[in-house]
Amino acid sequence: MISPVEAPEQLVLDLPHREARGAEDFLVSQCNEAAVRIIDQWPNWPNLAFLIVGPPGCGKSHLANVWRSLAEADELIARDLDHTSIAPLANAKALIIEDIDREPYDETALFHLLNLSKEKGFSLLLTARTPPGHWTVSLPDLRSRLRSLPVVPIDPPDETLLKAVLIKLFNDRQIIVSPHVVDFIALRMERSMDWVRIFVGRVDKAALSAGRKVTRQLASEVLTGLSVPDSA
Repeated sequence: MISPVEAPEQLVLDLPHREARGAEDFLVSQCNEAAVRIIDQWPNWPNLAFLIVGPPGCGKSHLANVWRSLAEADELIARDLDHTSIAPLANAKALIIEDIDREPYDETALFHLLNLSKEKGFSLLLTARTPPGHWTVSLPDLRSRLRSLPVVPIDPPDETLLKAVLIKLFNDRQIIVSPHVVDFIALRMERSMDWVRIFVGRVDKAALSAGRKVTRQLASEVLTGLSVPDSA
């Protein structure tokens, strides 16, 4: 379902949002709409396998969770991919492997898995930070197969999307924030969904503990020294 984001006063950004099936709402913007479109197209995919590529914090794992629920997909951790794990997957309906470019895996097993997906007709979704041309792959056949995979990019979140996420998360916590405060934060924020979630949580905690409203001053204090763990 797509509907506009609700926000107090004039803090309204006309971005669609979707229920993430057990996770928080997923906001759609130009930076991620291609990946969202692929998720929505399942099971009528033009290819059996797709690779979603994007930087840390762009929402790859979030969309993967949406697809996992939608497709009733099994999940395989890349480092657990070996010759013993392939045969049981022959009856899979759908399969997801995240962070395929960050985990060590058996190259021959991945090559056989790609062939098995094609032979048995089950859908396969991979996520990674970089496209296959940047990976170190020793097996020539696998290298060729990976480079032929349809790659769906997620770009770093744009300012419009990050503002919308800020507003939504503040609303979820019933925190009223003035537009000029949102603009102040937007000029100084990291381009990461994880950053926004952590920031809003810390602002909420700081405001409650000090009995203060969320102002530019409070936002500035929380911004100082804020760091976000590396994530997908």
